[in-house]
Amino acid sequence: MLVSVAGLGVLNSVVLDTRERVHDLGVCKALGMSPRQTVSLVLASVAGIGVLGGLIGVPLGFALHGFVLPVMGHAAGTNLPPSILDVYDAPQLVLLGLAGVAIAVLGALLPAGWAAKARTATALRTE
Repeated sequence: MLVSVAGLGVLNSVVLDTRERVHDLGVCKALGMSPRQTVSLVLASVAGIGVLGGLIGVPLGFALHGFVLPVMGHAAGTNLPPSILDVYDAPQLVLLGLAGVAIAVLGALLPAGWAAKARTATALRTE
């Protein structure tokens, strides 16, 4: 459910960004950019944000998990065992970081396809 919401958030952001840059994309297409290059341009702009989100979000989430879970246990009047607290291994953290990039790219595929299919003359007329 969380991945779906994140993907829809990326989709919304990329749709808005692509609509703002439609004239710039029209200029690139007028200069000879192929549809595949247009898709690559849109996906590359989103992939950098996905990498940044993974690099910031995974360590921050790991730190919050280590802080919040013991506080919740103490509030309930119990000490949580280490098996409850130590649930993430290094490979899992790396996969979570890569998932940020995957969510960003998958959420941007549809707007990237729309940008690639846009007619050059129509894109150049919009302001």
